[in-house]
Amino acid sequence: MKRRKLYDFGTIRSKTMVLSKLAGGAIVLFYLVTEELPVGRELSFWIWFVLLIAVVMTVDYLLGKLISKPLGRINDTAGQMARLDHTAHCDVNTRDEFGELSRSLNTMFSNLQNALQKLEEANARLENDVEQERILLEQRKELTDSLSHEMKTPLGLIRAYAEGLNEETDQEKRQRYIDSILNATERMDHIIVSLLDLSALESGASKLSEERFEFIELVETAAGRLILDAPESDYRFYYELPDEKVFVTADRQRMEQVLTNLIGNAKKYVLRGGEIRLAVNLDRDELRFSVYNDCASISDQDISKIWRKFYRCPDNKCEGSGLGLAIVDWILSKYQVDYGVRNVDKGVEFFFRFPILL
Repeated sequence: MKRRKLYDFGTIRSKTMVLSKLAGGAIVLFYLVTEELPVGRELSFWIWFVLLIAVVMTVDYLLGKLISKPLGRINDTAGQMARLDHTAHCDVNTRDEFGELSRSLNTMFSNLQNALQKLEEANARLENDVEQERILLEQRKELTDSLSHEMKTPLGLIRAYAEGLNEETDQEKRQRYIDSILNATERMDHIIVSLLDLSALESGASKLSEERFEFIELVETAAGRLILDAPESDYRFYYELPDEKVFVTADRQRMEQVLTNLIGNAKKYVLRGGEIRLAVNLDRDELRFSVYNDCASISDQDISKIWRKFYRCPDNKCEGSGLGLAIVDWILSKYQVDYGVRNVDKGVEFFFRFPILL
């Protein structure tokens, strides 16, 4: 069994008790000594009085060092902690109750800071979730409004021409009505397919694959299908392609989609009799693809919105789904490459850069 000490000098109580007893003993001892001194009674009193003052000052100093100063530092630190001052730290390192209280305060404040940090992180995640939910709701509303607007026109045309077919007897007009209905349904089909494709990309249902392929051949294929094989077009086409083969690693189908949408966009908005210029330039370890078409410049306000779903410049009369550039934006942003659109002399240029395999 552990034997208890008579006085444990590691506690405040024991320190004050010993100090008071020593002070009392010293006062009695000084009194007895001064009584035995061979001096006058008055001088003996003054000697005893001076010694008493010395004892009192010594006790006051020791009490201040042992109790008052540590207690004051603890109080000041507790005030800092109450104000959530992150620099607060109690530096009382004694082995008594004040030291234990100091360490407990530091531990408590550290735990409090950790709890507050976790709470702030949880609040930030909650705010982010709320913001994401708000954005999703806005996107759903915008998508519903845009889709309703896009479908309204072809549905109206289909209904009007379908009603005309019931009443029209002229075969030539009936055929025009049928062609118009087919064109409207084709437009609706293109909008729905493009929207489903973009939704699959955004939701992660459709993943980008990785394969090595020759990029210039892909450009020639896309340009040939859209431009060179259209002899009835009213524009001039120029291209500048490197003679050597250029290989890249990407999703071939998606990159073909990017080229098709950009070249098709240039063809759609080129002025009558204007120019379309396609170029691929090599710069060390990357290529720069660009397609230019003669057309009206795009305002700064429209340039910032041109990659949005269903967005078309207000002064453009061409029909389209408004989803092609949104798909281009999503694909190129996933590859984290530089891409954009800019106004140049007499027209507009779309471009992007892509790393090549050396």
